[in-house]
Amino acid sequence: MSEPRDTSSISFTALYTGHVWTRDGISAPFFRTRGGAFLYGALAPFEYVGRHIVGGNIRTFLLQRHHLIDHRLHQLIDSGVTQVVEIACGLSPRGHRFCEQYPQLTYIETDLPDMARRKQQLLQEHQVLSNHHRVMPINIFADEGELSLAHVLGQLDQSKPVVVITEGLVNYFPLPVISEFWKTLAGALKAFPQGTYLTDNYPLYRGMPFYRTLKVLGNMLGAVSRSQVGFHFHADDEAIDHFKQLDFDDLKIHNPANYYDQLPIPKTRGNPMVRIMEATTGNE
Repeated sequence: MSEPRDTSSISFTALYTGHVWTRDGISAPFFRTRGGAFLYGALAPFEYVGRHIVGGNIRTFLLQRHHLIDHRLHQLIDSGVTQVVEIACGLSPRGHRFCEQYPQLTYIETDLPDMARRKQQLLQEHQVLSNHHRVMPINIFADEGELSLAHVLGQLDQSKPVVVITEGLVNYFPLPVISEFWKTLAGALKAFPQGTYLTDNYPLYRGMPFYRTLKVLGNMLGAVSRSQVGFHFHADDEAIDHFKQLDFDDLKIHNPANYYDQLPIPKTRGNPMVRIMEATTGNE
């Protein structure tokens, strides 16, 4: 078996995103970190420029994607889902918030071992973990063993539907690389009567304003995080066809702009740069 790919270089972004969520009141105060506050302050000038020139900034897209994923998760739970796995959870408050609101929920948060240990310690210190709310280590490219996707999903009841979430993860990998994980996930979800995968994605649509600027920014972020930041799709049809080739039954793509009147999310000038993809298996 080959060694799983090293994805540790992207974990620093958890600090910044965690601080954005605490600043906007959607996260418990104990998720606040000094490192996140430092990054938030350091990026403030760039956020200002992005907001006034591009019409949106990193903070805008982070809040759009987080609220929209939450919205769809609420709807899925209301339809009967009781099992959720969040991959690359970082300092996301979602597991804590949803377990407080839905006592019947089984929620497993996962991340690379170091981040998982940090998250587990944080939640234990504030006594918010339980048999239904756990933290486990994972490497999405591990083929087997305790870090594998199969091991994590093996903790669940395969007679019930499941939702898997990744937020702030997939664009750190080129399409052929992240597609390895997507194909593995599609196969694993077929063990359940219905599987739903929610993820954010930053496509690069043809004709999108600031097309070249986005490519430059992607290369810069990749250099900082020592990752190969990728913009995976140039049209919705490309994404839908790609996910069906990976053995998902269907893919729906949610544009935050369609939810401005439903959700408390900041608006961008023009077409938002982030999308929420909802891939499913086991559709009737």
